[in-house]
Amino acid sequence: MKLTLSVLAVAVGLSVSPAAAQGQDFSRKGQYDMVKGWVTKAAAMVPESEYSFKPTPEVRSFGQLFGHIANSTGSICTTPAGGTSPLTGDAEKLMSKAETIKALADAFAACDRAWAAIAPAWTTEMVDLFGTRQTKMDVLLFNTSHSFEHYGNVVTYMRLKGMVPPSSGGGM
Repeated sequence: MKLTLSVLAVAVGLSVSPAAAQGQDFSRKGQYDMVKGWVTKAAAMVPESEYSFKPTPEVRSFGQLFGHIANSTGSICTTPAGGTSPLTGDAEKLMSKAETIKALADAFAACDRAWAAIAPAWTTEMVDLFGTRQTKMDVLLFNTSHSFEHYGNVVTYMRLKGMVPPSSGGGM
């Protein structure tokens, strides 16, 4: 499981276009910073009127995707240090773009604090995440992979709406 998450994070990080990759840091922290930036920019780029857009009724809307990334980032990234999410409610249920962007900012700020707190022992110290034992570092890597996964959904939605996602040079 640990190797799979690390390989996935590297594979996702290296799959960006050469133009988008210029100047990018492909370290573990660099990949987190990359996806954080793309998600944040995408959330700002999508018009509020499109936050309710769903390609089909069975999937999350733009707003729900951004809310889900906020929920998971706030929850996952605080696990290594034994903290709790900075979010007080379910960000998937937020009603405005401004509230959703604030939830993302709060969750990413908590994740930034976790990355700043990394110690060498985090590569061996174990914590429980969703019923599995993982190293503290692997928890942060899982969050990065998860954020990339859902950013992929955002990219598809943006393309359906004629927008160029940040990872392809849009909004940069």
